[in-house]
Amino acid sequence: MLTDHNKFEYFPTDAELEILQILWKNGSATVREVFEQLALRKDIKYTTALKLMQIMHEKGLCSRVAQGKLHIYKPLVQDDQVKMTMVDSIVDQVFGGAAMELVLQTLGNYQATPNELKEIKLMIEKLEKSNPS
Repeated sequence: MLTDHNKFEYFPTDAELEILQILWKNGSATVREVFEQLALRKDIKYTTALKLMQIMHEKGLCSRVAQGKLHIYKPLVQDDQVKMTMVDSIVDQVFGGAAMELVLQTLGNYQATPNELKEIKLMIEKLEKSNPS
């Protein structure tokens, strides 16, 4: 469920995030399609995938439309909304509101590729142009 500021009142669980990623990638899917993709990565039963998707529908994370005997699920939240909410929470709760600390921690823990570094530089230049001091 979204609040007034396009942020979630709660985070999707890890299992819900896995399903949302499948729905974001495919646009829509049946429980069977989601189950088959999840089963490639982990041991899961069809009934577990079904129950998770029913709960996600009740929470407002995805819509469900009946087509004959099938139910087609579509995401009601965008990946950018979820990412923004989760990152904002991490910045606030873990880094005391200091986004720079998160960036430095991330860059210090992971070896960025030359292409990623180029993208980071371009983003910094874009931010500098849009926010002159």
